[in-house]
Amino acid sequence: MNALTRTLQGWGLITAVGIALPAAAQESAPTADAPSAGDPADFNRALRTVEENVHALKEQVFRSKATLQLLQEIVVQGSATGARSTIWHENKLGRSYTVESIRYFLDGQPKFVKVDTDNGLDDLQEVKVFEGAVPPGSHQLVVNMRLRGNGYGIFSYVEQVQLTVQATTTFTAEEGKSCSVRALLDERKGLGRSFTERPAVQFETQCVRLSGAASDN
Repeated sequence: MNALTRTLQGWGLITAVGIALPAAAQESAPTADAPSAGDPADFNRALRTVEENVHALKEQVFRSKATLQLLQEIVVQGSATGARSTIWHENKLGRSYTVESIRYFLDGQPKFVKVDTDNGLDDLQEVKVFEGAVPPGSHQLVVNMRLRGNGYGIFSYVEQVQLTVQATTTFTAEEGKSCSVRALLDERKGLGRSFTERPAVQFETQCVRLSGAASDN
């Protein structure tokens, strides 16, 4: 009797285990209603669509800027010929000075800005800082440069010297003419001038008639 009881109990245990295992498996198996992961192909297609839209917007902005620049040229010129201006920077200083910054302002608007306090800007011996259409009339050009001394040996103390050179000129741009303004950074001559007084800017201005412009006669 005890052996039979133990046998039945063993069967019951086996039966219980046999029932419990499928139930556990059923709980761990995913149901049909559970959401599935997104399709990578759909994600890639959506990403490509976004990239194409961004590229199209960039192209549209570029075309709009080009159109705006063209309209600005037309408005500034005011006619088929208008007036133009070209501004040149020329450095004729000797090795006693190092140019650290160069700034050009035309009618209060910055047209050229360069700063290099480590290596200097002495390699910019001659550079065109502006060329374009300007409205006929009077214009003001302001030049601002920062210099430092460049010495060696017993003159190494001048490396501590820093100075600012600023100069202003005006020119008149006439209808149908182009004005070239050259700013020359050079040393003023004279034994009575100190190290900080020698650097100066001089201007050379020349206006010529634009090709194809009507004559005054």
